[in-house]
Amino acid sequence: MALVSKQISRATQVAGRRMAAVRPAMASRVSRSARLNTVCKVHKICVLPGDGIGPEIMEVATQALSVAGGKEGETFEYKQCLIGGAAIDATGKPLPDETLEVAKQSNAVLLAAIGGYKWDTLPSAQRPERGLLAIRAGLNAFANLRPAIVPRQLADSSPLKRELVEGVDILIVRELVGGIYFGQPRGFGTNEKGERIGYNTDVYSEPEVERIARVAFEAARKRGKRLCSVEKSNVLEVSQLWKEVVIRVGAEYPDVELSHMYIDNAAMQLLRNPKYFDVIVTGNIFGDILSDEASMLAGSLGLLPSASISGSGPGIYEPVHGSAPDIAGKDLANPLAMVLSAAMMCRYDLAIPKVADRLEAAVNAVLDAGLRTADIYKAGTPNTRLVKCSEMGAELMKHL
Repeated sequence: MALVSKQISRATQVAGRRMAAVRPAMASRVSRSARLNTVCKVHKICVLPGDGIGPEIMEVATQALSVAGGKEGETFEYKQCLIGGAAIDATGKPLPDETLEVAKQSNAVLLAAIGGYKWDTLPSAQRPERGLLAIRAGLNAFANLRPAIVPRQLADSSPLKRELVEGVDILIVRELVGGIYFGQPRGFGTNEKGERIGYNTDVYSEPEVERIARVAFEAARKRGKRLCSVEKSNVLEVSQLWKEVVIRVGAEYPDVELSHMYIDNAAMQLLRNPKYFDVIVTGNIFGDILSDEASMLAGSLGLLPSASISGSGPGIYEPVHGSAPDIAGKDLANPLAMVLSAAMMCRYDLAIPKVADRLEAAVNAVLDAGLRTADIYKAGTPNTRLVKCSEMGAELMKHL
């Protein structure tokens, strides 16, 4: 298998071992899925196309999922629901009650993209992104696993020098349901001078930090045994608590080398020396920033899947890129991260790894064949061809 195939497969397989080892509850969830699969081959999937390019890439992913599943005797029952801007237009709410209920009753949630310029002027509580935050909280998906891998075949797509990024393999473990995005109080007010102000609260409890720290330490134990905790403890009390708790949990993992880094320095080092990092654990807002930065080491967000998991219940599987409203409807999007997100879902929530293998193999095959959507295409690169979203999907089906 080509090197890119080995790297993508290694990343998803390592992630699978992490997730099974994270906590006993995680193992229980996998066992629950396995038991269900022995009884019934129909997997209930809550499908959330969302906004922008979401419907385009979701169509490719569900088609690929159905074909790959059919080859292994697996059937998927899709229940498509509204979220984000599409939900606002139809119901006035970024996360309708029906969507959350369907998600809770599903085996897993497959989500494409949320947001767009159209809804930017809405009050913050009514914007599409609130739907994403709400479904994460509603499913208690507290841990976000985001790999940042640079396959050798795509190293030239990076905006950084090849020697800096070739071979980069980072996992960012981001706390997902706490911190400044959820902290109270929040809102608008007036200060003592009569000036209008906006405010948010960054708050973490010890148990919240402990559980995400354990996810990260278990992940590091399965990888290179190096964990870097990122915070801003020199100026923020919440980060001081974070660091204290991570150190305390770290005493239970003497085989894992623990380091600490301020967020500003971490952002710089990701560009200066990305190979320094193995696993990064950090809070919600810092993880949001660093994971997007790290994903661009490969030159595009279009190849990277992610998983948002909890101790029990369905996880949320989504590509790390946004809704890209500027190219929505133009058949220019890269569907591969969405397909790989579906593969992660099959491997970890549904416990049907053979279907995941087929999806990953198809992605690897189209990359090995030199097919590139605009986000990963570099003019002049030998043996590559620029294709549209639908063309990439058609080629995937051929390999499936």
